Amino acid sequence: MGVSASWRMFRRMQYSAFAVGALIYAAGAVHAWAVLPGPPRLKLEGMALWPALYFATTLAIPLLAPPVRHVLKTHIWISFRTGFGQSVVSVLAVVFVLATAAAFIYADTAHAARSGRFPQSAFSAYAAGLGVLLAQALLVRRIERDPTLRLRIEGAAQ
Repeated sequence: MGVSASWRMFRRMQYSAFAVGALIYAAGAVHAWAVLPGPPRLKLEGMALWPALYFATTLAIPLLAPPVRHVLKTHIWISFRTGFGQSVVSVLAVVFVLATAAAFIYADTAHAARSGRFPQSAFSAYAAGLGVLLAQALLVRRIERDPTLRLRIEGAAQ
């Protein structure tokens, strides 16, 4: 038996949130590269190297540390059961959060272009958030393989 339509919608929302977040990050990096002063090496370190470490850390911890994975899986399951990602309001809430984070990157970049201070914290923080979003998307598949939850996922729409 396949998963319910509500689970498919929820799973699609998890993937979409990560994909949109990654595109926003890429757009912010392209914009920052064009407007920020400084050598290319500094820009590459501040927008790719250091944020990649934050991304990898926040992706690896939930996938490799059982207590953290359990907490995040519980959060994901509760989110599904409460209807997150399955209604217009919850989708708009995700869009609002991602847009707010994008506005923060653009505002921090604009401030840095005027002051000369590189906005490394904005890129690192956003990359850390992307790591968590990808971990959630990957854990959705693990939840599907859990025999106890699989029965509830299949019967969610019934």
